[in-house]
Amino acid sequence: MFEHRGRVGLRVGAVLLVGWGGSGCPTRAPPRGQEVVQQALVHTSLAPAWASPGAPGGGIQDGWLATFQDAELQALVSEAMRHSPDLRSAAARVDQAAAQLGVARAGLFPSLDIEGRESFGIGQGFEGVLRGIDFSAGWEVDLWGKIRYRRNAASESVAAAEAEFEFARQSLAATLAKGWLLATEAHLLQCIAVERIQMGEELVRLTTTRVQVGAASENELSLAQANLDSYRDILKQTELARVQAVRAVELLAGRYPSGALAPRASLVELPGPVPAGIPASVLERRPDLIAAERRVAAAFNRVEEAKAARLPALRLTGAVGYVDSDVVVLKDTLTNPTGGVAAGLLAPLFHGGALAAQVRVRTAEQEEALGAYAAAALRATNEVEDALTSARVLGERRELLEKVVAGQARSLELLSVDYRVGKVDLRTVLQQTLLADSARILLLRVRSEQLIQRINLHLALGGSFAVPAQPKSDD
Repeated sequence: MFEHRGRVGLRVGAVLLVGWGGSGCPTRAPPRGQEVVQQALVHTSLAPAWASPGAPGGGIQDGWLATFQDAELQALVSEAMRHSPDLRSAAARVDQAAAQLGVARAGLFPSLDIEGRESFGIGQGFEGVLRGIDFSAGWEVDLWGKIRYRRNAASESVAAAEAEFEFARQSLAATLAKGWLLATEAHLLQCIAVERIQMGEELVRLTTTRVQVGAASENELSLAQANLDSYRDILKQTELARVQAVRAVELLAGRYPSGALAPRASLVELPGPVPAGIPASVLERRPDLIAAERRVAAAFNRVEEAKAARLPALRLTGAVGYVDSDVVVLKDTLTNPTGGVAAGLLAPLFHGGALAAQVRVRTAEQEEALGAYAAAALRATNEVEDALTSARVLGERRELLEKVVAGQARSLELLSVDYRVGKVDLRTVLQQTLLADSARILLLRVRSEQLIQRINLHLALGGSFAVPAQPKSDD
């Protein structure tokens, strides 16, 4: 009789599991896209176009790294993608989020356990061993979506971690490229210092000759020597700056910072104009903003989970087992297998306000996520506007400085001839040398900054450094 009831009970439990499995309330979808923008940017809105004049139209493009046509830079970025400790940490965070999703998903399925036991007893006129094995199952029926909301929140967290990992890759590529440019700039500044030392040595030799023939004073010779020493000091400074810049690149690439990496001999040319799209397209492409949107969705699901936790919970349990004993008085009365099912309804009545407080906590977290998204969206659009404005101003400055450099170089050339024939004194030549050097250095830094701002623009727009894979042909 008990065996029959156990089997019937298990069949009824299976029917209940299947029946209750599809009867839960549907979950609400979190806000997406434009809805998140409207909830986050309450007091402002995105402009239909960029405020900075001259922004090229067209869709945002990927593969910006190749546009610099620097094979060594591309190799360094590839090396960094493989060996960067920062990327390793970001990848581990993705794995953590994925594991948490696995934990959350497990709650949607019944749990199954097995227990084996053996005991020895003495008393009441008998002694012997009682042994058995039990299989038990338990399942919380997700009536109100609490477990599904938990799973959805974990799934959104995985998507956010993946987007943050992608943004870490994009940021690493951009930072390394800018560091490579700065190392090249430092190398070129060192080259200018070497040229100035060579010129200073020539001035010392020329002034020495002039002193010997009575065309210059000892004071002019002392001035020429002091000027040469100052150039040598500048060379030491530029050597240090170059080594530090190179070590920064080596660290980003995952190498030991030995300072042995050789920078380029010249700056690359500025690539052509970059299609800037519209502000809305940036929100859809930038991985960090995608991550922020997913954080909002995860927070929304946690709010709904907290609300569902205030409602009654239904849990089904079932068990089946086998018992054996060498005790004579028990052996004849045992019936196998044994089993049964049970259903329990738990309704929270009073928890001191903890459940309501948890809803408020989750609601505040959702508001925090919306605020973080708003800040990230405004920061992103500001980065694009700054990069566009900087590109325009730097282009104008470069045109002016190229003229200044040419004029200053011509003036220095003429003054050097005049000094050789005694028309001007050494101070005039040195002052013109400083002016010519300053113009060359300014032009170098403007050219370098143009390239850096171009990288900033690509990163701000959400354009990937990698060339997108081409679809395979059906042929």
